[in-house]
Amino acid sequence: MRLFFKHATARATLRRSVKVAALVGTILAIINHYDMLLSGNFTARRCIQIIVTYFVPFSVSTASSALQGRAMELLAARSPAPSD
Repeated sequence: MRLFFKHATARATLRRSVKVAALVGTILAIINHYDMLLSGNFTARRCIQIIVTYFVPFSVSTASSALQGRAMELLAARSPAPSD
């Protein structure tokens, strides 16, 4: 679990996750809330839903990057050192 959090909080992971969330979250927000966006009928509930829409791709991107970083670090630790 420690390796997961190490990779999840890495600057490169967080930067990538923010970019993915901005792109994918915007697409999802338009798809899911286009009627409200076009009509201008904003409610607090719908605004919270839009915020959550951005949180989902951020979480998925962070988790997948952290799991991949963890797997690569474990693999590197298991492989024998190259002999000269």
